Amino acid sequence: MDYQATAQFIILLALIQYFFFAIGVGRARETCGVPAPATTGHPEFERRFRVQQNTLEQLIVFIPAMLLFSAWVSAGWACLLGILFLIGRWQYSRGYAADPARRGRGFMIGAIAQMLLLLGALLGGLGAIFG
Repeated sequence: MDYQATAQFIILLALIQYFFFAIGVGRARETCGVPAPATTGHPEFERRFRVQQNTLEQLIVFIPAMLLFSAWVSAGWACLLGILFLIGRWQYSRGYAADPARRGRGFMIGAIAQMLLLLGALLGGLGAIFG
């Protein structure tokens, strides 16, 4: 198995997941009657919008951390952490949509995956520099 390619594919899956979250925002905008460009107005719309925005904020960290960890540490471990991130984002989305108080578990799963990717990339980068 080519773990580098798999890690890149997991990044693609994260982008597709984000795209579907954006579609959910559009649907909620329509069903809840929240006209563009408003970002507030109906609790269901606002929850979907926050899932999309929070995921965008997470992707800014996740994508480079995933690539760097994969290159400097282990592509196989990057894949496992990337899958964990996707699961966390999915749980976060489902929990937040149902009740914002239920978003914590999914958020923590994704955050732990990101922290491990960042820490590994940092240590791997230092190892690559100072060898």
